[in-house]
Amino acid sequence: MRRAHPVELAERIELNGGLDRPVRALSEAVREALPRGPLKNLLHGVPVGHPVHAPLTDLPIGAWSSAAVLDLLPGTEKASRVLIAAGLAGAVPTALTGIADWSALHREQQRVGLIHAIGTGTASILYAASLLARVRGHHLTGKALGFTGLTALFAGGYLGGHLAFRQAAGANHAESIAHLVPLGWHDLCQMEDLPNGWPVHHTLGYIDLFVLRLDDDVRVLADRCAHLAGPLHQGRMVRVDDDVCVVCPWHGSTFRVADGSVVDGPATGRQPAFDTRVLENGTVQVRPI
Repeated sequence: MRRAHPVELAERIELNGGLDRPVRALSEAVREALPRGPLKNLLHGVPVGHPVHAPLTDLPIGAWSSAAVLDLLPGTEKASRVLIAAGLAGAVPTALTGIADWSALHREQQRVGLIHAIGTGTASILYAASLLARVRGHHLTGKALGFTGLTALFAGGYLGGHLAFRQAAGANHAESIAHLVPLGWHDLCQMEDLPNGWPVHHTLGYIDLFVLRLDDDVRVLADRCAHLAGPLHQGRMVRVDDDVCVVCPWHGSTFRVADGSVVDGPATGRQPAFDTRVLENGTVQVRPI
C-alpha cells in the first residue's frame, strides 16, 4: 500500500469534522479566559505589528535541537540540561501566544492547530520529564525522553508549518495596494451615491474597497481584513478614543478608518488606506497612500 504523504495527513486533519466539538469547547474557553484588551493584543503581536508566536517558537526548537546534538557527544550533560531548561522556559510564552492566535482562526485551521498543539505540548512534557531524569542522574533515560520529545516536536512543527504556509494563518490577507494600483488619482464613484455614515463595497479594477462617507469626507480602505480576509464593509462602525473605527465581522479586528491602523487584534498589520478627494462635479477620487 502507498504510504500517505505528510501533507495528505495534514489535509485529512483539516477535513476531520470529529475535531469540531473539542475545538469549539476549547476556543470558547480561551475567549472567555482571554477577553479583548491590551493583554490579548500583546499576545497577538499588535504592539509590534507582527504575529509573535512564530518567532517565539525558535527558542524551544533551537534549544531542544541543540541539546539533541550535545547528547550525541561525551561530557555534555550539564550543557544539555541548561538548553532543555531554556527551551521549557521559552515554551511558556510560545504556547500562550499560540493559544491566543488559535482562538481566532477558521474552523479548518483550528482543527490542524489543535493537533499541532497536542504535538508540541507532548514534546514539552517529554522534555520536562527528560530534565527531571537528568537531574536525578538517569542520563540515558533523559536522553531517550529527549529524543522522543524531539520527534513529537518535529511532528507538531510540521503541522505548524502547514498552518502558516498552506492555510496562511498569521499571514497578511489585505491586498498589497502599492503595486496593484497605478500612480495618480482614480475615479471611484459619485458622492451622491454614498450613504452617509454607512460603509459600502466598491471596486477599483479588481481590488475590493471599503468606502465610508462621513458628511463631506470619504474614507477608503482595502476591504479584505488583514487577519483572514473578512469583508470589512459588512462590519460594525464604532468610536474608539473619538476615532471612527470598523470592526471586522469575522474575528473582531478593529481598524481606524482614517489610516487603517490597528486598534484591536487579532490583526497585527495596518489595513491599506487611500487618499480621497471630491471633485466639483461630485466625483470621488482615490489614490493609495
